[in-house]
Amino acid sequence: MWVLTVFDGETFRIYEFETKEEAMKVMEEIQLPAILSYTNLTLVA
Repeated sequence: MWVLTVFDGETFRIYEFETKEEAMKVMEEIQLPAILSYTNLTLVA
């Protein structure tokens, strides 16, 4: 799973994607600092 962490001021948002291509497309469209990472773990809210 690819995880995109987007930073907006003092807050952040986390998005998960099945493919790197999906994550890269969103990362290119946003205008905020972000980190793209890969994990085998599952995010639980």
